[in-house]
Amino acid sequence: MSDLGRLLIGIGLVLVAVGGVLVVATRLGIPFPLGRLPGDIAVKRDGFSFYFPITTSIVVSLVLSLLFYLLRR
Repeated sequence: MSDLGRLLIGIGLVLVAVGGVLVVATRLGIPFPLGRLPGDIAVKRDGFSFYFPITTSIVVSLVLSLLFYLLRR
């Protein structure tokens, strides 16, 4: 059970670090394109808009898979 606790603490620390980097980058005016990548589907019509971030989802999935792989080693 202690291994699970350490894993959750590690994931939490990584999330805090990533969040801090995003906040600092935004305040410095550095654009962060996550959520507006090429391949994301956006449809805008009269009275209707649809957005599906498929490319962003794939990138986040790859990063998380790599992170979990490295934590498992």
